[in-house]
Amino acid sequence: MELTSVPLEKPGELNVILGQTHFIKTVEDLHEALAGTSPHLRFGLAFCEASGPRLIRRSGNDADLVALAVKNAHAIGAGHSFIVFLREGYPVNVLNAIKQVPEVCGIFCATANPVEVLVAETALGRGIVGVIDGSPPAGIEGTEDETARKSFLRATGYKL
Repeated sequence: MELTSVPLEKPGELNVILGQTHFIKTVEDLHEALAGTSPHLRFGLAFCEASGPRLIRRSGNDADLVALAVKNAHAIGAGHSFIVFLREGYPVNVLNAIKQVPEVCGIFCATANPVEVLVAETALGRGIVGVIDGSPPAGIEGTEDETARKSFLRATGYKL
């Protein structure tokens, strides 16, 4: 077995969701789930088939994000994985819709941070072992940090 780290190519302002799924129908179902969350959401997605023609299936409503999803899916190369890039929306707004897609098995990450995907390769193929999502902690939250966190959540409407 060979273990490699595949850094995602992602412009800083984009959010990414990486997950595992299991059926060709995933592409259309993910598209419908994402499109149904907001008329303003821009997205591109790609899915790596693990059998049959083993194509990278793709969809979305933003050609640049679709191309970016395909490029990253190809670099990861793990069967039954999917990747979604978001603009004008956040994972917190779409994650439940994605998890409700019957074919989705799980989510590895949903983030705007830099991401490295840990990929294991055997004679059978490639699989995602896990992800490195962002940087390690730089300290422990203090009183001022807590106040700032609570203010931010209320200012953005996520908490009352």
